[in-house]
Amino acid sequence: MRYFIELSYDGTRYHGWQIQDGAVTVQEVMEKGLKFKIGLNGKITGCGRTDTGVHARQFFAHFDLSANMHESKLRDVVYSLNTFLPKDISVSRIFRVNDFAHARFDALTRTYKYYINFIQDPFSRHFAWVYPLDFDVDMMNRASSILMEYTDFTSFAKLHTDVKTNNCKISHANWEKQKGQLIFTITADRFLRNMVRAIVGTMVEVGRGKLSVNDIHQIIISKNRSKAGMSVPARGLSLEKVEYDWPGIFGL
Repeated sequence: MRYFIELSYDGTRYHGWQIQDGAVTVQEVMEKGLKFKIGLNGKITGCGRTDTGVHARQFFAHFDLSANMHESKLRDVVYSLNTFLPKDISVSRIFRVNDFAHARFDALTRTYKYYINFIQDPFSRHFAWVYPLDFDVDMMNRASSILMEYTDFTSFAKLHTDVKTNNCKISHANWEKQKGQLIFTITADRFLRNMVRAIVGTMVEVGRGKLSVNDIHQIIISKNRSKAGMSVPARGLSLEKVEYDWPGIFGL
């Protein structure tokens, strides 16, 4: 029987989601918790990979278990897991899905936000990049809208990865200035490793007048990572939302 688990985490002290040798990851911690609390012997599959230091306000994963756990039992497991897990990981719910539902491949869209603070804030130091200069937000939005005209984002992808394609469909990309903070929101069907951080770094150069809006076309067409901007720090990035066809996931 297949179950989805919804969680959130502060990625500051983790080397991303996916298990890797010699590093503490969120997947490793979650699998230990599920093994201890419900006897899970298999793996859990996440809705994607987050890089080292990246956070997730909403993250889904799935796992298989022979036991048929009813709603009351699932609520008990959530409570029990949250007493066992470190305080920088929190489980909000576990629920039964159809046996073919897949946390990664069935995700329709993912939404990330990147937070830039204009001043040092001790209460958000792990969740925002401090850049104490002003930006031309209008130019950054004009440049970001160009992203939706393309599908191949090789220029913003980490080199030498094992993905089969660098194609993504971006449906939303917008900058919003709030008091003391600039927030970038981007939604796509999938993201490449380091993609959002590279896009943000490039748009920062537009906002500072170092790149023009039209330069974005040439950067994307070049399919050359060195043409794009720097990769901004991971701490400002958070996976905010993952969308599914929920009737299909539940098998309705």
